[in-house]
Amino acid sequence: MTSDARPLPAEACHSMPEVRAGVDAVDAEIVALLARRYGYMRAAARIKQSRDAVRDEPRKAEVIANAVAHAEKLGVPADTVAALWELLVEDSIAREMNWFDERAR
Repeated sequence: MTSDARPLPAEACHSMPEVRAGVDAVDAEIVALLARRYGYMRAAARIKQSRDAVRDEPRKAEVIANAVAHAEKLGVPADTVAALWELLVEDSIAREMNWFDERAR
């Protein structure tokens, strides 16, 4: 399988190279999605009127709850998703604060 070929669906894999190609492809998609998500965080830093608006605990809880609900629907370990999203949202808040501060300079 070349790097340009689409990986096999997980259920069709019969060798570790096939599995690894699939994992690598999914990881690349995840990183691309994270880049899109962080783009929205940059937009939020540009749009918000005050630094105090960056940390929004009710919205943080909603984002994590939404991710957990999606995980449960898809049969993905919800506790792992909750932990990952906690890290992702906290990192997003920290970066958004930095971007807000850069904008304010």
